[in-house]
Amino acid sequence: MLVEKNVPLQALNTFHIVARAHGLVRVRSEADVLAVLADPDWAAAPKFVLGGGSNLVLTGDVKPLVLKVEVQGRRVVGETAKAVIVEAGAGEDWHDFVAWTLAQGLPGLENMALIPGTVGASPVQNIGAYGVELQDRFESLDAIDLVTGKLLTLNAAQCAFGYRDSIFKHGGTAPTLGLKERALILRVRFALPKAWKPVLGYADLDKKQAQTGCDHPTAQQIFDWVCEIRRAKLPDPAVIGNAGSFFKNPTVTAEQCADIIARDPKVVHYRLDDGRFKLAAGWLIDACGWRGKTVGQAGVYEKQALVLVNLGSGAGGATGGEVMTLAGAIQTSVYERFGLRLETEPVVL
Repeated sequence: MLVEKNVPLQALNTFHIVARAHGLVRVRSEADVLAVLADPDWAAAPKFVLGGGSNLVLTGDVKPLVLKVEVQGRRVVGETAKAVIVEAGAGEDWHDFVAWTLAQGLPGLENMALIPGTVGASPVQNIGAYGVELQDRFESLDAIDLVTGKLLTLNAAQCAFGYRDSIFKHGGTAPTLGLKERALILRVRFALPKAWKPVLGYADLDKKQAQTGCDHPTAQQIFDWVCEIRRAKLPDPAVIGNAGSFFKNPTVTAEQCADIIARDPKVVHYRLDDGRFKLAAGWLIDACGWRGKTVGQAGVYEKQALVLVNLGSGAGGATGGEVMTLAGAIQTSVYERFGLRLETEPVVL
């Protein structure tokens, strides 16, 4: 087992914040994790699991041992009457995996194209976009318990998925109470529907459909539309450091929504199946005048207020402290105007 020391993390987080890991182990198999847990110097040490670093804000050097997940592999593992089951290693790039499923003639993930990050991080955040969430296509996953060393296989119910939420984001004294900082995901399996139907209904997708005059889009066409939409709205992390959507879209009751609409008729909102409403956090932030504003080298992206960006580079770039100061100011502003507390999406370390 090789423990790399004093490892630069700027290239390993999409915000490109300058920081270092005191120690880092590259995990390419279950055996690598077991080797760490068997090592007397590292078994009891605090650990931090790092995937693609796309949902992370570093506020300083990382003292816990960083377990950099690099488990690879993509394959079809079986099928049921309704779905084909595909599996991917946790270290696989999410977007590349989505493209691979379509190349195999297996649609179902196309609405989530171009979401940054790794396959292993996808169930942690229960990622989603344009009407499809990971939980809609999830079958099961394999993870390893960093306390006991036992292999865990969890189904959707055991993962306790919620809106941008899962059992992996909550702590507890036993695995059933939460697996935050306790589990390292190795592989994820997805159930892709044999009877595929396009998921449309979002304004951006409807606009693309109208522009092309395509009444019955294929999965590949939806994939292409989603990529075009995201590239037009969101900054490429390779060019401008960012962590994607920084805040969750708040969910409110019908009464709360009606009250906000009465004061701000243009508020962007979507009705949910349970009668509640989801409000567009980006619109709320924009309405408070934050688009293009900065704190140090941290800024609100000019094309999408939901995204915070690193306006500098290297040692002259944004610090984690600047990013979080900006985020806190935005939260205060939105609360004062709308009475809503925006929740941040990224992990802050």
